[in-house]
Amino acid sequence: MGIFGRKNETTPAAVATSAGPDLAALTGDYTVDPSHTTLGFVARHAMVTNVKGSFTDFTGSLHLDGSDPSKSTASFDVQMESIETGNADRDGHLKSSDFFKTDEFPTMTFRSTSAESLGGDDYRITGDLSLLGTTKSLTIDLEYNGSAKDPFGNERIGFEGKATILRSEWGLTWNAALETGGVLVSDKIKLNFDISAIKNA
Repeated sequence: MGIFGRKNETTPAAVATSAGPDLAALTGDYTVDPSHTTLGFVARHAMVTNVKGSFTDFTGSLHLDGSDPSKSTASFDVQMESIETGNADRDGHLKSSDFFKTDEFPTMTFRSTSAESLGGDDYRITGDLSLLGTTKSLTIDLEYNGSAKDPFGNERIGFEGKATILRSEWGLTWNAALETGGVLVSDKIKLNFDISAIKNA
């Protein structure tokens, strides 16, 4: 049984009656655990290889509703200064006015607007991604990884997510032409998420 429930033509009350105890137990508010969560991205560099990066400073919260999946929500706030790609010069360039302008726009946010089941453990969540003063819709495909109680007594849930965006839609247009054709940085960016969240007491 998954975190957002399955599509059903019955009323919310009927869904609540038919929901398994595992789904009912998941209903509640959760706080994302940054130390066990990855918010990552992949960009094509020079048309030949991929550069991977992530953000290390963020907060997130989830509300899961097993009886009415449409009321499930997700919210994230990401500090753009925390970008890491494994190269200090590249990180500095990404923070500059060519890219994220972190002095002017220090935070990226995501606020969900809808969630749905795709069958099995596959789900889709849609929301507003705000970056560089621009807000556009972002759809994330999710795979539910399960729930467990950790050794410290925390009730955890986990899932993986992925999405693809065009960075130019948020005003990230800097680039450089290559002598052999093409550009230095791809417009298409792959996003990947590995989420662990703890149920609030």
